Order: sequence, then structure tokens, then C-alpha cells
Amino acid sequence: MIARGIEKIIEFLFPPACPVCGAPVSLHGELCADCFGCFEWIDSPKCSRCGYPMVFAPNGAAVCPACARDEFGLEWLRSACRYDEMSRSVMLSFKHGGRIKYARFMARAMIWALRDVPADCDIVMPVPLARPRLIHRTYNQATLLARPIAHAMNVPLDVDSVRRRHRPDMGHMTPRQRKENIRGVFTVARPDRVRGRKILLVDDVYTSGATLSELRRVLLRAGAKSVCGVTFCRVVRTV
Repeated sequence: MIARGIEKIIEFLFPPACPVCGAPVSLHGELCADCFGCFEWIDSPKCSRCGYPMVFAPNGAAVCPACARDEFGLEWLRSACRYDEMSRSVMLSFKHGGRIKYARFMARAMIWALRDVPADCDIVMPVPLARPRLIHRTYNQATLLARPIAHAMNVPLDVDSVRRRHRPDMGHMTPRQRKENIRGVFTVARPDRVRGRKILLVDDVYTSGATLSELRRVLLRAGAKSVCGVTFCRVVRTV
């Protein structure tokens, strides 16, 4: 009762507003209808393994060409929306511009994206940042997204079992350069925490898959049972 009373006072002093445009909404962290409609949310049909948007998926169980060739690096992946002008603007403002208020609606969208996959992970793990980058940015955007996801799934959040060495930013690299750059960057500092566990990795964007694939490789080598992933947005290439 006390907590609800405090919540009502906060809502009176700070009425819920769309985190993107500031329009009135019914709940804190909720997008207004106009902003919601600006995102290209990923829904069915999609690849049953990596979640890649598809034109047609018979019986809802089709796989994309990459997964059919077994080229995908995780057990499965889900992403809330496509990487486009709108999601890019929001993500970069959240990641580099200190707009941490975006974390609530981004995480809610990611939880929605997980609706059709097994909810049986043991650990939710944000992709770690290298220490110099964390000091410069002051926060890990993946951790801000992972915390409400772990809470919704009622599983532990693990932020320190894996460490990351500093490497050059991969923003303008080719897929092959990304793969080479990320190789050997992660170290499992607490293998006892990941051994035998099903792990859900959390990141803001899926581009080439190099980061999540490398993290999966070291986690499996440390004894993890399985490694899946969820991101807010993903690059969807026109073929």
C-alpha cells in the first residue's frame, strides 16, 4: 500500500509521457501511438531459429537460408524491431547520448519479442563492455535492458561472470573484420556460475552476429548448456 501511494504521488508530479516525443500516455515507459507506429516491429512470419523476418513461413516453423545452412551462431535469437532510421536514432541516443529513459520501452519490446521461444533460461547476461568504454560511457546499455528482462523472467542477472578486453569499435567494419576483431575478446572469469546453465544474452543491436557468436563460443567452452539471445533491433539486409 505504501509503495503504491508513493507511485501515485510520482505519477501526479511527473505524469506519464512518451519517452520519445513527450506526448501524454497512460503508463510510464509507454510509447504513444504515433511513435509506436514509426518502428518496424518484427512479427510473424519469421525464421523459427534466428527470428529473421520472412515473406512466408509455412506452419510457422520455417528457417531462413542462413539457419538452413547452419551458419547461425546461437541456439535462437529474437529481436523486437528492424534496424532502420527510427530505431537507429533511438538506439544511438540511448547508447551514446545518455537517454537511459528509453531502456524501459526497449526492454518491454524485447520481452514481447520473446513470447514464442522457451522461457527456460537460467541466467540473463548482458553483453559486457570493456572497462575503458564503461568508464567513458558510465553505464552499460545492455545491462539496463537486461535487468527488467531478468526480472520479468524471474531469473538471476549475471553482469560479472564474463570480462571483455578493449578492442577498436566495430561500427564501420565488414562482417569478416568484425569476426576477426572480436575473436578472443571475452574471458569467463566465473565458470562455476555458467557451467550447466542455459544463458540468455542481451544486447541492443544484432548486426553481423560476431559479438554474440564469440560470446557463445567462450561460454560453451566454459561449460554452459546452451546460449540464446535477444536484442532490441537487428540489421535486416535486402537480398
